[in-house]
This record gives sequence, structure tokens and C-alpha cells, in this order.
Amino acid sequence: MRIKDALVGNGRFLFRWRSLLPLLLLPALALALRESAQLDQVMGEELGTLWAWTSFLVALVGLAIRCYTIGYTPRGTSGRGTRHLRADRLNTTGIYSIVRNPLYLGNAIIALGLVLAIKVWWLAAIVALAGLLYLERIVAAEEEFLAERFGAEYSGWVERTPAFIPRPSLWRPSELPFSWRTVLRREYHGLLVITASFFVIDAFTDLVVTRMPFDEWARSDYMWAVLLSLSLIVSGVLRVIKKHTRWLHERGR
Repeated sequence: MRIKDALVGNGRFLFRWRSLLPLLLLPALALALRESAQLDQVMGEELGTLWAWTSFLVALVGLAIRCYTIGYTPRGTSGRGTRHLRADRLNTTGIYSIVRNPLYLGNAIIALGLVLAIKVWWLAAIVALAGLLYLERIVAAEEEFLAERFGAEYSGWVERTPAFIPRPSLWRPSELPFSWRTVLRREYHGLLVITASFFVIDAFTDLVVTRMPFDEWARSDYMWAVLLSLSLIVSGVLRVIKKHTRWLHERGR
């Protein structure tokens, strides 16, 4: 079997199970959080709080890239299915005119924010290596599919557009206006995932590792609980709206 064929085959497998793959990092994450608690004590409360919020903002930048991408995406592109690759048309305008994989770019920045919050260098190395291996394979599978599906049109887009590092000089306006309804329908859980991750990082390091009294933790780090609660409410409401109404659906999206 050619190496390229092996990469494509692995990529199709990873594409199908991509939602569960981060769970493989949980053992390393648990170990890293213990080391992170020690680093928090060295940094002190004020610097540690500033670092945590800066990391949170980095993750939000990644989410913003995803929301921006999806807000301009027409129906039939950037599918969320896990069993099969699918594309009814090739999207080459808007953010896709300056970078071919903006959603993966957004995911990478979200992961960067989470890794920064934990502050452990070897976890960052593991996440970076796993991310590179994952992207190499899943993008190879997607490119193989798109090349077969769109032929010369896809080849021309690949030749002029970088895979992950945006090139603003290539910008072409999107064919569609921005749609907040599409963003809310498809990314309603994004903020919840981020806030829940930061909540768990903070709660585990303080309550489990350093054994901080609960009332002290609740007074000092209550904002993470507030953000998580608000995210749960917003996500729950949007999920109900998505499941039981057509309010978040737009023609051609």
C-alpha cells in the first residue's frame, strides 16, 4: 500500500471517530493538572488569574474563527457528519479564499488556549504532536475526496490557497451574507465546551489536587461557575429551539 493511501485510509477512520478522539488524552490530562496546580502556587493568585483569563480569550478567538466561517458557509459544505465525507459544492470565497481549513485552524487555537491554561510543557508537546498526526491524515482524506469530486476547480484552489496559515492578500468576498441563525444552529455548544473545559481545569486543580476548601474556591473562582451556568442555559435553549422549531434554519444554509 502506498503511504498516501495509508494516510487517506487513516484519515477516513479518524474523520468518523473525531468527536471521541480527545478522550484518549484524558490520562495525560489528569497527570498534567497535578503539575499545573504546583505551577499555580509558584505563579501566585494574581498572575495565575491573569494567565487563566488570557488563555480563555485565546480559546474564544478560535471559537470566533469557527463562528465566522460557519456564518458565511452555504449548505452542502463544511459538513458535520461523522460517517462519510460529503460536499455538494466547493466553497472558495470568504475565509476559504485565504485558508483552506479555517475550521481546523479554529480548533487548533481553541486547543492552544486550553493547553496554555494548563501550563505544562510536555502536555503541550503531546497535544501538538497528536494534532499534527491527526490533521495530516484527516486532511489527506478530505483532499483526496475533494480532488475526485471537483477535479480542476479544486486543484486550482489548492495551488493558490494555503492549508492553514491565512494569506489575506487572496481575499475574495463571500457569496452569502453572514447568518447568525446558522452560527447558533451549528455552534450552539461551542461556548459550552470551552467554559466547561476551563471550569474542570480550575475545579480539579483547586479542589482535588490542592484540596482548597470549597467555600474558599467558590468565593475566589466563582466566575467559572457563572460562565458555565450561563453557557448551559444558552446551549439548552438553543438546542430546544433547533429541535422543535425552524427559527434557526435559513434557505440555502
